[in-house]
Amino acid sequence: MPDRPDVKPASFWGKPSLKEERGLLACGYRRIAGLDEVGRGAWAGPVYAAAVVLPLERSDLLHLLAAVRDSKQLPPRQRETLSQVVREVALAVGVGWAEVEEIDDMGILPATRLAMARAVHQLLGPVDALLIDYVSLPDVSLPQRSLPRADARCLSVAAASIIAKVERDRRMVEMDQEYPGYGFASHKGYGTPQHRQALQRLGPSPLHRQTWRPIACREARNKTEDVGA
Repeated sequence: MPDRPDVKPASFWGKPSLKEERGLLACGYRRIAGLDEVGRGAWAGPVYAAAVVLPLERSDLLHLLAAVRDSKQLPPRQRETLSQVVREVALAVGVGWAEVEEIDDMGILPATRLAMARAVHQLLGPVDALLIDYVSLPDVSLPQRSLPRADARCLSVAAASIIAKVERDRRMVEMDQEYPGYGFASHKGYGTPQHRQALQRLGPSPLHRQTWRPIACREARNKTEDVGA
């Protein structure tokens, strides 16, 4: 999916900074959680979110997390390494998710908000404000700022993007063992040619989002063919 026309590509922003976090600090907010999600566009599997509170008072924070980027800009091995670094440096890390059944029941945006809210609730200690990539959380009673490409611009959100991606990828590797043949360990549930071929061969698994167009259209076509037979 191409970037929205009103949003600069990730490379435009360069390294994520603490500009937004420091702006909130100047307004009196001390513990600021960056939030991001992963898995919204996948055909199968849950949507995951992570919340990360960084020690913004540390003078060496940018140095410690110098390699942190939006997770989409990093190879898997580096994401794994940086996930551990973030957990060691952060004051708090929370992970939440919404299962496939919840996505099918409520839709992807409400399910994403649910996963994010769950991530915030998993944080240890108080949270004063949220920095979020794109999404707002109307059911979370905390001051919050939603920014386009916050995962490329804000260090805490970039850190959250890494945590969320690593945790979801691990889950999808586990699901590859439970539902073999689909290739979940490689494509993580996204719509690759390999995934499409597996669906044509095996049909959808319980891990697939039944309301997603590729799965829903396939099932509708199969029902039509059964009636015609």
